[in-house]
Amino acid sequence: MALYSAAAGATVLQGPAPDFTLKSQSGSNLKLSEFRGQVVMLNFWASWCGPCRQEMPLIEQLHQRYSPLGFTVLGINVEEDSRKAQELLREIRVSFPILFDTQNSASKLYDVSAMPSTVFVDRDGNLRYLHKGYKPGYEHEYEKQIKALLRE
Repeated sequence: MALYSAAAGATVLQGPAPDFTLKSQSGSNLKLSEFRGQVVMLNFWASWCGPCRQEMPLIEQLHQRYSPLGFTVLGINVEEDSRKAQELLREIRVSFPILFDTQNSASKLYDVSAMPSTVFVDRDGNLRYLHKGYKPGYEHEYEKQIKALLRE
């Protein structure tokens, strides 16, 4: 993952997105490369993370709005034990796939050092943007980046 330059609220990335396979909430394995051709938001989160809980409904709104245009969200829970995440998901319902990174394999590939961490991958499978943390208003930046990537 090559860091390129800073944009408002985000780090611009270059290079191919590292592929990974993780178990999903439905029990099947999902592989990032299966989503080639779509704009993908990877959202690394934990149930104990307040900002993660705050942004999850907003990410769901973006997923609902832009998924018909070729956008998807992969919510990646980073906890070793997924039970707390399952509890949270009963409280905050989302329609996008939730993956469980119980061994931190994907987190290591993406050098996740803050919660939440959000990475955008373009239709060709290349890294584009990285956001570390969440503050109210970041969802507007996410939306601008989603729109720009969908236009490419």
